[in-house]
Amino acid sequence: QVQLVESGGGLVQAGGSLRLSCAASGRTFSRLTMGWFRQAPGKEREFVATIAWSVGTTYYADSVKGRFSISRDNAKNTVFLQMNSLKPEDAAVYYCAAANRPFAVTIKSEYDYWGQGTQVTVSS
Repeated sequence: QVQLVESGGGLVQAGGSLRLSCAASGRTFSRLTMGWFRQAPGKEREFVATIAWSVGTTYYADSVKGRFSISRDNAKNTVFLQMNSLKPEDAAVYYCAAANRPFAVTIKSEYDYWGQGTQVTVSS
């Protein structure tokens, strides 16, 4: 079993930045592929970014490419999502997820563990 706890959400003005963190416990973090998803009110939960454990490969949703960056610190069992140039449409609850897969995963159903989410609000 893996426990995931997100932090770092909050209110930011459009154009600003936030850094989300997700602390993992319960399993060898270095062998988990990690991902970030988000869900806005009335919308489906959507993929944002992922980072594989095996070779550190990263993938991003087109909507965040060039603005968001995912990284991991295996020594601290933590994955980060640096979000720059935030837009009002980035506002959502952001969820951290972990998958028992060696490669990057963009599909929600492929993830085995989920955090409780952290709210990101972007004012225009």
